[in-house]
Amino acid sequence: MKASNERILTTHAGSLPRTEALTDLLLRREQRKPFDPAVFDREVDRALDLVVGKQLASGIDIGNDGEMPRIGFSTYVAERMSGFGGESQRSTPIDMVKFPDFAAFMSRQLGVSENLARVWNAPQAQGAVHYDDTLSGVTAECDAFARCLARQEQGFAEVFMTAASPGIVTTTLLRAEDNPAYPADRDYVMGVAQALKREYDYVVSQGYILQIDAPDLAMERVIMFAERPLGDFLERVELHVEAINLALADIPPEKVRLHVCWGNWQGPHQDDVPVEELLPILYRAKVGALSVPLGNPRHEHETAAFKKLPLPDHMAFIPGVIDVTTNYLEHPEVVANRICNAVDAVGERSRVIAGTDCGFGTFASFEFVANDVAWAKLGALAEGAAIATQRLW
Repeated sequence: MKASNERILTTHAGSLPRTEALTDLLLRREQRKPFDPAVFDREVDRALDLVVGKQLASGIDIGNDGEMPRIGFSTYVAERMSGFGGESQRSTPIDMVKFPDFAAFMSRQLGVSENLARVWNAPQAQGAVHYDDTLSGVTAECDAFARCLARQEQGFAEVFMTAASPGIVTTTLLRAEDNPAYPADRDYVMGVAQALKREYDYVVSQGYILQIDAPDLAMERVIMFAERPLGDFLERVELHVEAINLALADIPPEKVRLHVCWGNWQGPHQDDVPVEELLPILYRAKVGALSVPLGNPRHEHETAAFKKLPLPDHMAFIPGVIDVTTNYLEHPEVVANRICNAVDAVGERSRVIAGTDCGFGTFASFEFVANDVAWAKLGALAEGAAIATQRLW
């Protein structure tokens, strides 16, 4: 994993704006409506060339494929694994309960459900979940990204590929109560971890840094555990970290980064669990870098927690210094301030890589930031990193 040895490197959290045509095709595929697979593949290639070119033009050092072939950062597994069907019924986030006007506002903003990916009503685990022998969906995505990179005149300093954590899969695609393969939640979490291990191993074998997307490690406090004591939630976080470590058993930590967040919506977030409560457990994850959103008004102050509870010596820090839920464009000086605060908290500039709070397109059709603003935000990230570099070197 690259370090900021000579300057502050830049990256992002994974998902990037999709083309309108690709979003339509992804929705048609998820809804099992007719679509032409050849047209789909061509549109994926076109979108890949666009997002890779935009990342490079914006000054991103460590880039990825923007999750172009996926309907969502977590729910994609239902299209790649067997064992899923029916419909989950997730709990309502506490933001929507405490702020009903906000809930109504969000509903108006998102529009009719027929035009949206399945997020709160994702499929259920109705049997044992596993990939086919060829890992066809994973191999197709890795291969398409490799072909795209080969078409570029310049490249990234490093490339990464995201994958869902066992915890976010099992809290989004819920276990059917009568699932004979998993009598208890722990069985389901560990079963999914064993299945995802094949995906993780393959991604790393192809030369990519693996990013585990695990918003469950913070977000589920206000969803699944909204009405339960904090201790119950923290016990669940421990289980999910245990599952991550099981799935990473054969991968060196320096090949893995872990993204944790409180949910990618522009809501009040007043009941989010403080990061200080989470860090002792997160530090047990066998990963080489930790990505945490600190570029938003609810969590920016929590950079200080990393001084109080220092990162393990082997871990790098990827602070989110760009918000991804509003169309406010951060000034590069503000970005530089956030980066320098992160370096001060960690105590070593080489261990800080500037990132974004989360993805710009975590689910197809759920984007909150206009495409052109999203690319401008990545440009501001690179400009801010350059200013921070001048201050720190």
